[in-house]
Amino acid sequence: MAKKGAPLAVTLLALMLLASCGGSEAGSAGGDSAATRTTTEVVVQAADEGFDAAAVYREASPGVVTIRSIFDQGAAEGSGFVLDTSGRIVTNAHVVTDGEGGDRKEAKAVFIEFPDRNVVAAKIVGFDPFADVALLKVKPDGFDLHPLKLGDDEELVVGQPVAAIGSPFGEQQSLSVGIVSATDRSVQSLTKFQIEGAIQTDASINPGNSGGPLLDAGARVVGINQQIETNSGANDGVGFAVPISAIKRSVAQLKLRGGVEYAYIGVSSQALYPQLAEKLGLGIDHGGLIAEVVPGGPADEAGLEEGDEKLRFQGIPYETGGDTIVAVDGHEVVRPDDLARYISSHQPGDEVTLEVLHADGKREQVEVTLSKRPNG
Repeated sequence: MAKKGAPLAVTLLALMLLASCGGSEAGSAGGDSAATRTTTEVVVQAADEGFDAAAVYREASPGVVTIRSIFDQGAAEGSGFVLDTSGRIVTNAHVVTDGEGGDRKEAKAVFIEFPDRNVVAAKIVGFDPFADVALLKVKPDGFDLHPLKLGDDEELVVGQPVAAIGSPFGEQQSLSVGIVSATDRSVQSLTKFQIEGAIQTDASINPGNSGGPLLDAGARVVGINQQIETNSGANDGVGFAVPISAIKRSVAQLKLRGGVEYAYIGVSSQALYPQLAEKLGLGIDHGGLIAEVVPGGPADEAGLEEGDEKLRFQGIPYETGGDTIVAVDGHEVVRPDDLARYISSHQPGDEVTLEVLHADGKREQVEVTLSKRPNG
């Protein structure tokens, strides 16, 4: 079975590939140390008129760094990029933390190696396990920092060329080129919640690429490479990046208070589509079937009800007989990740208006006050 969510950092203790989903690199089987390698590997996988991979590399590579984290049981290596001249560095949270869900612990020490071979200690400002983003900081004095430009993942289209720079298997400053294979994917975070809006790419990314930038033709960061779907533990042509919109949200909160908060509604749902809706006789062709309502959560307090009937349709099991969320603040719930995306755009304490279709066929506008998402 393909394993989605294999983190892309590597440990410095062994020669096996990391294969655990969203887990720690410390003490796990990993790659080689390659602590002082400076080899530049260029792998061109896509060509497009107007996309100059060499120019993207020249512009962005001075701002891409290698990150080494020291844990009680070992060490891990990943990638990152310079955010600003104040010395802030962005990477994946799983590169600099160890553990599961809300129990993740920061590395004992983190070191940043710049392309000019300088290696300096970094402070972990904070990390966001929901988006797998971490913000680091080094003292900028005496260093010529090269911040990367930030792009806009909302403008990405399938087939658009992109480039990834990082340290796969410790091979620092490696470039690979591919295309955007898909947008708006949902992938595993370091918690039980999904990362929405992830970018799928066929650019070659492997263990050690974690936290490195995914770049557009203008050398702008549109995401950070985060995980792969793999049978072997290495790149099989399907990689995923956290979108820059999620990164900007995380970084803004981490700068402000060293932590993050996400809104929470307390339901799990399954996407409705025309044939399933017809089977259920709902009279609509979109929405989110509420499969579970978390006891004591915002949806529970608002009186929403989960399904209590089981149905297998077209080979897929569904929980039916409960409420269906048709829209959030007037935005229709159509795609599987729409509900989570709309809720994530809010803050804890915000009130949202849900258009709900009840099991008895009645429609109702339901006000729900969102709470803070739990870390588990």
